[in-house]
Amino acid sequence: MKKLQVDPKAKGLVFDLDGTLIDSMPLHYEAWHEVCATKGVDFTEEMFYSLAGVHSERIFEIINEKYGTDFDPVQYGLIKEEVYMKKLQFLKPVEPVLELVKKYHGRLPMSIGTGSPGKHSWEAVKALGLDKYFDILVSKDDVSKGKPDPETFLKCAKLMGIEPKYCQVLEDGEPGLQAAHSAGMIVTDIREFLVMKNR
Repeated sequence: MKKLQVDPKAKGLVFDLDGTLIDSMPLHYEAWHEVCATKGVDFTEEMFYSLAGVHSERIFEIINEKYGTDFDPVQYGLIKEEVYMKKLQFLKPVEPVLELVKKYHGRLPMSIGTGSPGKHSWEAVKALGLDKYFDILVSKDDVSKGKPDPETFLKCAKLMGIEPKYCQVLEDGEPGLQAAHSAGMIVTDIREFLVMKNR
C-alpha cells in the first residue's frame, strides 16, 4: 500500500474530519440508519457512502425527495447529530492520517476543515485526544457556503497564515476534494491510502 506523505511544497496542512482524521463514518451511518428508521426508511450503507461530504440538511432533503418523507431537515439534522454524539466513546482515529499529524505537529501549521457542526466536531476531536494537535477548526457554522464551495478550506488557510497554493488538503469525500481543487490547494484523496471498512 502507498504511504501517505506530505507534499514537499506544502507549508500548511488541512484535514477533513469525518472519514479522514477520525473513523467516524460507521458511527454516523448507525445514527442515520436509526433516525431514518423512525419514518420507515431503510437508509442503506450504499446511499450513505454515496453522500459522503454532503451536509445533513441536504441529505434529509434528498431522502424526502426519494422516499416522500416529511423530515424537517434542520430539526432532524440536529436529532441525527445528538444520536451520533451518544456514540463518541466508540470513535477511532484513522491511523495513517494520525501518524502524519503526529509527525508534523509543531513542524507545519495544521487545521481541520469540516462540514459538520463546530461544537460536535470539537467534542469528537477531544474524545480522541486530538485537541493537543489542533487549535484551528473551521466547521459548517463558520462559513456561508459549505463544501464543495472552497470557503471552508480558504478560511483554514487564512487562519494558518498560509497561501492556499501552499496548503495540502487531506480529504475522503467528493465535495471536499472538489472544494480543495477549487481553492487551488494541493489535494490528497486519502482513500487511495486506506483499506477502509464499509467502502
